[in-house]
Amino acid sequence: MIEAKRILAAVALAAGATGLAAPMAAAAEGPTPLSVNGTIDDVATSAVAPEHRDEVPSVSGQLGKLNELRRVTDQVAPVTNLLTS
Repeated sequence: MIEAKRILAAVALAAGATGLAAPMAAAAEGPTPLSVNGTIDDVATSAVAPEHRDEVPSVSGQLGKLNELRRVTDQVAPVTNLLTS
């Protein structure tokens, strides 16, 4: 449980820092744009050994699957009356 809280805190910190840095990065012309999802993925895998990073699912990939699940449950919810939005 503590590990999950640490990861969540790191992701929240990265998202906050990215949110503050994004307007400055957008104002400056640079070679690569700043990506919130890329930054969160980098922070989430920073504690994992480099040889095992490809085994860890990315946060952005998990969020994409969560959105797909949400679309399915939204279609089924009126029929089942079990799920609320």
